[in-house]
Amino acid sequence: MQNKTQLSPSPQLRIIDAVAIIIGIVIGAGIFRTPTIVAANSSSGLSFMAAWLIGGLVTLIGALCYAELSTTYPNTGGDYYFLKRSYGNKVAFLFAWARMSVIQTGSISLLSFIAADYLVEIYSLGPYSSPIYAATIVLVLTFINILGIQFGTTAQKTLTLLEVLGILTIIFTGLFHDSSADIGLQALKEKKDSGSMGLALVFVLLTYGGWNEAAYISAELRSGKRKMAAILVWSILIIISTYLLTNFAYLKILGLNGIMETEAVGASIMQIAYGKAGSITISLLIVVSSLTSANATIFTGARSNYALGRDYKSFQLLGSWNQKTSSPINALLVQGLIALTLVGIGTFTRSGFETIVDYTAPVFWFFFLLTGLSVFILRKKDPYRKRLFKVPAYPLLPAIFCLSSAYLLYSSLAYARLGSFLSVAVLLMGLLLLLRLKPEKEAI
Repeated sequence: MQNKTQLSPSPQLRIIDAVAIIIGIVIGAGIFRTPTIVAANSSSGLSFMAAWLIGGLVTLIGALCYAELSTTYPNTGGDYYFLKRSYGNKVAFLFAWARMSVIQTGSISLLSFIAADYLVEIYSLGPYSSPIYAATIVLVLTFINILGIQFGTTAQKTLTLLEVLGILTIIFTGLFHDSSADIGLQALKEKKDSGSMGLALVFVLLTYGGWNEAAYISAELRSGKRKMAAILVWSILIIISTYLLTNFAYLKILGLNGIMETEAVGASIMQIAYGKAGSITISLLIVVSSLTSANATIFTGARSNYALGRDYKSFQLLGSWNQKTSSPINALLVQGLIALTLVGIGTFTRSGFETIVDYTAPVFWFFFLLTGLSVFILRKKDPYRKRLFKVPAYPLLPAIFCLSSAYLLYSSLAYARLGSFLSVAVLLMGLLLLLRLKPEKEAI
């Protein structure tokens, strides 16, 4: 039996650490991939930019909801803890199971493969270069986080700084580069025959995804839970500004049709401005972006697995907290093992970005919807609890957040393919497992 001091995280994170983690998770490889799909579903340059603005506003509303939950109930378990208080142990267990087997580990393997694919373009290790690179990335980043919270956050801040500097280069290039290939501001008025704003928003909101991971670090802030709302809001505002400027840079140089016709939009404008050197630079940038998101996902993912281990004896191995390194070492190791397994499976079966989206999206948006509804449920169940922050314009803003989550759940199932059915099957496996488990303690 471990000492109690080993089972609880201590406040180690500064505000800048928390902001770096949130920005690092959200601004990943998606901003270099999804603009092509968004452009294909936008009827004009103006609607293309509007989709990114609307997506940002919906994200900000969601952040306000999470700010209330995380300041009122700060806990390393994040969503897991909110769901446990709202719906009980069974729903919370299913979420933790899905996060461990689908959501987080799937994201880690995907991001590792994205980085690996671009590393192969720079230096090939042979026919299995991509899985070798991907597995190495999972191992190295997991090891960094096992070394302790200081190592993990230092790596995160360094990667985030490099990532932001690279994206600022793209923004500067798009806004100030002058060449015959420059489409100019008329790109905003460029129109196509058709577009689907709804489908565009699906991918926009996926690109904004990950900000909710802040809930998993609320109990580890040095400044305490009072600063959680400000951290979330400022992080989202920085991300919205970055995405709007980056996509305007794409639009200004390539135009709507140019964005739609190339999957490597960032590489295209860097090639136009700087030639081959620009193309290599953007490849390195995408590697850094993927590593940044992967590291942050590993950091936060292990913490929900740790919360699962605290509540269920069958998973108590995951509930061990190392006070010396201030990290859940066993949870990190198990998460890394599952991610490596997915990398191995992906070596033979993966078919790209959209397949992983199919695998993760239905389960992700289902639990996102339940967490949004928790704002209403916990206000009713726990009306006298002190709330340092309350969602403004309640109940309108939480309702908007829940409706948007429900729409994305519907969309992910409406266009369901094999990956979607597989993730639902994994969730059902968790349901069967739940019937054989008993929680160590009841939800509180």
